[in-house]
Amino acid sequence: MQRTLFLGTVTLFFTLFVSDLFAVEVTPSELEQARLWVAEKFSEAPETMRPFSFEYAGQNSADFLGKWTCSRAEKKLDGQRTQITLEYQDSATGLAVRCVAVVYLDFPTVEWTLYFKNTGSKDTPLLKNIQALDIQIERRATSPAGERTMYDTTEDVSEFILHHHTGSNHARNDFEPHQTILSPSLSKTIAPFGGRSTNENLSYFNVEMPGEQVVISEGKTAIWEKTRTERKPGKGVIVVVGWPGQWAAQFIRNETNGLRMLAGQEQTSLLLHPGEEIRTPLMVLQYWEGDRQRSQNIWRQWMFKYNLPRPGGELPPPLLTPCSSHQFNEMLNANEENQKLFIDRYLEEKLNPDYWWMDAGWYVNSGTWVNTGTWEVDTKRFPNGLRAVSDHAHAKGVKIIVWFEPERVTENSWLWDNHPEWLLSPGNVPDRVGWMRQWKIFDLGNPQAWQWLTDHVDKLITEQGIDLYRQDFNIDPLFFWQNHDAPDRQGITENNYVSGYLAYWDELRRRHPNLLIDSCASGGRRNDLETMRRAVPFIRSDYIFEEIGQQCHSYAINWWIPYHGTGTFLIEPYHFWSTMAPHVTPCWDLRDQNLDYDSLRRWLGQWRQMAPGYYGDYFTLSPYSLQDDVWMAWQFDRPDLNQGFVQAFRRSNSYTLTAQFPLQGLDPQARYTIATIDGKDEQTLTGREVMEKGLPVTIGDTPGAAVITYKKK
Repeated sequence: MQRTLFLGTVTLFFTLFVSDLFAVEVTPSELEQARLWVAEKFSEAPETMRPFSFEYAGQNSADFLGKWTCSRAEKKLDGQRTQITLEYQDSATGLAVRCVAVVYLDFPTVEWTLYFKNTGSKDTPLLKNIQALDIQIERRATSPAGERTMYDTTEDVSEFILHHHTGSNHARNDFEPHQTILSPSLSKTIAPFGGRSTNENLSYFNVEMPGEQVVISEGKTAIWEKTRTERKPGKGVIVVVGWPGQWAAQFIRNETNGLRMLAGQEQTSLLLHPGEEIRTPLMVLQYWEGDRQRSQNIWRQWMFKYNLPRPGGELPPPLLTPCSSHQFNEMLNANEENQKLFIDRYLEEKLNPDYWWMDAGWYVNSGTWVNTGTWEVDTKRFPNGLRAVSDHAHAKGVKIIVWFEPERVTENSWLWDNHPEWLLSPGNVPDRVGWMRQWKIFDLGNPQAWQWLTDHVDKLITEQGIDLYRQDFNIDPLFFWQNHDAPDRQGITENNYVSGYLAYWDELRRRHPNLLIDSCASGGRRNDLETMRRAVPFIRSDYIFEEIGQQCHSYAINWWIPYHGTGTFLIEPYHFWSTMAPHVTPCWDLRDQNLDYDSLRRWLGQWRQMAPGYYGDYFTLSPYSLQDDVWMAWQFDRPDLNQGFVQAFRRSNSYTLTAQFPLQGLDPQARYTIATIDGKDEQTLTGREVMEKGLPVTIGDTPGAAVITYKKK
């Protein structure tokens, strides 16, 4: 049974409050779209076609769910969010299905998660093919023949366009944007590889319905007619899967005007024991009208307001977190003395780090940082523990980051030898990742294992003076999860594991309210929405330093994950500006007294000056490209500060000296002072000039970079 969602025009208006932080504003029409859809899908009527589906005892939920006992409760979470809970109960088998939805009153956004619990005394029948999302949207059909207004529609009505992205894969093209035209009868399935949620494919989608292409008559006589062709504003829906495991999303186009969308944990075919409960991925829908770039800014606003972690009640600020990993083989050759030395050198040169980063290898190991599973400080290199380094840093106003990877366990470690019952062994591991067969994973779905890890890491954070917890994950868990599932329990190990993983981070944050968590999984391979509500990705991809790759990573990831970071290494302006983001990890060797410290101080000062702009609206000003003969540029705008900046890059084989970039989001009537980041080449232009004619940017070097700031007069 298909679920139908109409994206028609709504003309109801009501009061709208939007933060002054953004120029792009949610429209009343968008809010009403979401309200109407919620009223339809989460109504009190038990027979309502819900936005999810599953099979139970061989039947589809659409055929029986309306016959089960159903209750509905509504609760105000705060002034802008309402929680709706639907509960279904099967009296015959004891299966309870609970759907918890959150409706946002200030955004055209709704989210929900399903929970399945066996309240009976016997095992349930099989639950299969659980789809947390199962809906259908419709695009407008071609206007009826003969209907004519000043907008005369052409015969061709644009198709659905699925916007999706490459995930993280340690590659230059990580996060590359893709467009798939969903033509009639086409089916597209997207999933990550190996159980890490953003490995090879991102779990963020935007389904666009471009406006109709129309011919507008501008004048007409008996012998001629002057016309122009335009496209009406489009509309669409953002669809996001929050699941730090193996999800799958399907986009199935019918033969007429409909598109069915399904998403959920990729494999579910399981019975539940008495008292047992599982959950689905978090699903998010967000409606939009106008153009897609505008829709992505509405998403960014929602991410800032409701999703980014806020340790101590504040958003993470722009952060500079240097490390010495490239000088000491991660931390294998690091010790108390050289870590203190690097901290002191950064401060002596007035480079002012926010955190000092201690990465892999500080623990007891067999001579390689990959040997994980003994989470104790190596006192041969750190006789006073990491506490001696953290106390030294804290005394000078610098905080401490420490790397962990608790989920991957290797031979010759304490966990391997002492608690094999807490570990999951691999099964059918593909040859492409065959080296993982030698490892095991720590079972976060095991309550005893979970409790030990939570208490142990909590103790280390407290005793070692750790301010920021960095968790890596260099293993594909799917082949370990599947190896521990019985034929009638397919998907249960993953489900319990994912729930344990999220609960582990929640408990660490409860015990340490000011703790910020850095999410890393071989660099950006587990950055789904559930993870991003608890952490930020300091290293968005393990493909770092190379300039074109870094430009392209920033270009695309800014649409979905507004706070992210990467590393910087070369002391050269094109490299430096290509690697700037809300978070930056310098990898310079501060033992070298001959580095160009004057340039580093100047550039870092300029970065800190412009960094507040990262929290505003984001506009791409050029096409995405991995080629070396083009320009790439983008803009961040902060109307609350009456300012913003443009970053532009002229690549090595570009023969174009000057490029013209039309800016967005400015006040057409206002005058703006425009200058390079160092205050040179100042000029005054109107908002209309730079939005219609474009901002001219000249870069003499190839390759070269420019940062242009603007401020409203």
